[in-house]
Amino acid sequence: MLESRDEWIQKRAYAIWEEEGYPSGRDVEHWERASGERIALEESAMTGSKVDVKPKVKVKSKPALASVAVADAKAAKPAEKKATKKGAAAKA
Repeated sequence: MLESRDEWIQKRAYAIWEEEGYPSGRDVEHWERASGERIALEESAMTGSKVDVKPKVKVKSKPALASVAVADAKAAKPAEKKATKKGAAAKA
C-alpha cells in the first residue's frame, strides 16, 4: 500500500528530528525540510532526473562575516599616504 504524501512527510520529519538528537521546538522546521525533500523527489520523478534530496545546510560562520566587515571597512577608508623622510624633514 502506498502511503499518502502527508504520511511520508510526517515520517521524514520524525527521522530528521531523530537525526538531530531530538531537539524541542523545531517541529515546523523539520516539517518544512521534509516537505521540501518530498517536492524535490516529486519533481525529479516527473523529469526523470536524479536530484540530491537532502538540501545542503547553510551555516553562517562569524569569522566569514567578520572578514566581510573588515573588507568593507578597508574599502570605505581612503588609503593613507606613507610618510617619507623628505616629507617629514620639510614639515619640521
